[in-house]
Amino acid sequence: MNANADEVPAAAAAQSSAPAAAADDGLRQPPPLLPWGEKPSPVKKGAPGATSNSLAATGADIAPAGAKASTLPVPEFGPKGFTNKKRTLRHSRTTVAPAPPVVGALREAEPKKAKDVKYHYASGWQYAETDGTSANVLISKPYLAEGDYHTLAEMTVQSADGMQKVEVGWVVSRNVNGDVDPHLFVYHWVDDKETCWNSCGWTQISKDVVPGDTLPTGVYKKFGIQQFDDAWWIAYDSVWIGYFDNKLWKDRYTKGGLVQWFGEVASSKYEPCTDMGNGTLAGKDTANRFNSLSLINGPKVAYTLESKSPHPDPDPDPKKPPVYPTDFYSDRTFKFGGPGDC
Repeated sequence: MNANADEVPAAAAAQSSAPAAAADDGLRQPPPLLPWGEKPSPVKKGAPGATSNSLAATGADIAPAGAKASTLPVPEFGPKGFTNKKRTLRHSRTTVAPAPPVVGALREAEPKKAKDVKYHYASGWQYAETDGTSANVLISKPYLAEGDYHTLAEMTVQSADGMQKVEVGWVVSRNVNGDVDPHLFVYHWVDDKETCWNSCGWTQISKDVVPGDTLPTGVYKKFGIQQFDDAWWIAYDSVWIGYFDNKLWKDRYTKGGLVQWFGEVASSKYEPCTDMGNGTLAGKDTANRFNSLSLINGPKVAYTLESKSPHPDPDPDPKKPPVYPTDFYSDRTFKFGGPGDC
């Protein structure tokens, strides 16, 4: 899709809330249409272990992550941030050490001790009662500095108080995926408590697309989240990949109240060298974008932009530009990210 494209069918248009007949395997049935109004169709798969660059070169949509590929995602525990108007996670503690920059490199064993993780965000958000959201997202391969945990782009549907969350997007993380290619991820929060990457509470239905799979770089892909048949469904490109059942929240979270589209860097530093997006400052035309934002069974998109970073000074200079800025492009598209603060 053209990088400047903004208007695509926002199928975000209402779909029937009546689920299809129950499947014999006991799994819930996805909506008949994807969040952007198209019928599901097969993806083009690359070879297991293919790199993000090779996927883009061959026009493939996704590839199993080599030897790690499985029909069931493997849980990977590690730090994960969140942001909203009321509460933002700027710091957390973890005993998970950042993976070394060279895959398979040996490192001297260190005793496990809690380390401080600092979260940086560039986001667009909107409070709205909705059944979900979709967007075209530019998948990139940003530089991940040594000592940092991840850099990602995601969309999230949250409860109005921000306590319950469903997330989908792409992430570059040596800890989670073992390399520096962008990978598909899903995540959820229950009562503001973190879970784990790609597996906790997840129900897989697609035979072709699995959280953790490698994604092509430098191309736009559609991502979506939708409440349907008592579950939060996740879509990527042209397929429904699976869902988080409402039972995870004891049926208390069945409607979105806050939607966000944002970039996130989890760093060991207040001034990280890690790129967000494609490493280009948001004010430039070639910066990373969220395109064609839409709300499912909700109001018109009217997002607010915001950048947030932790700071060692309790009274930082208000004139200093954010590490990772955002920039308005159109009513349904915005730019975000940059090259860090080195």
